[in-house]
Amino acid sequence: MQRTLAWALLAVVALIHLGAQLADADTTSAITQVMLMPLVAAVLWLHTAAPRPRLVRLGLVALGFSWLGDTLPRFVDDGFLLMVGGFLVAQIVYVVAFWPYRARATVARAPWLLALAAVLVVGLLWVCRDAGWLLPAIAVYGSALVAMALLADGVNALTGYGALVFVVSDAMIGLGAFTDLDIAASGFWIMLTYVAAQMLIALGIARSASVARGAGVEPAHADS
Repeated sequence: MQRTLAWALLAVVALIHLGAQLADADTTSAITQVMLMPLVAAVLWLHTAAPRPRLVRLGLVALGFSWLGDTLPRFVDDGFLLMVGGFLVAQIVYVVAFWPYRARATVARAPWLLALAAVLVVGLLWVCRDAGWLLPAIAVYGSALVAMALLADGVNALTGYGALVFVVSDAMIGLGAFTDLDIAASGFWIMLTYVAAQMLIALGIARSASVARGAGVEPAHADS
């Protein structure tokens, strides 16, 4: 019952938020955006059982910092750096969470992906070259985001897909903020991919915890 309620609330809030993005209803969009990550966290919490393993706990922490990235910028005039800071910590937490699974990640079998990742980061910096004093922060964030994406599929396919969608979402933010590219209904697409990414990652984490528990692995050692 609790799971059903959490899913229903998440679906309703997400649909209202996406509709507000399309309608340019700023107040409704702002209110619903700060509700999204707590609801994703609730879904993750309700799909796992105590004692929750390290991966789940860190996933919840990452969602908490994502919520700060969504929320804190609303209280200052220029909140871009606060947004980047919140999501930077979230990405670092995801990297720490996924690190024990690195041997199963695609990058472990295809080291050439590291070169591709470096190209992506350089490309990000080139796209954002007019960011001025924000450029170092964007460089650090881009590196953390790519590292998270490289490690994510070591957990399972769901986290891997979620990480890739996260990269797409953040790429649209960068293109909109630092280039002349005009993406139609960009707010809608950014938030759609952002929510989808976080949900896929959360469900992947929950699945990993469930598989570990079903295999009889002690929660404290499920991530080793």
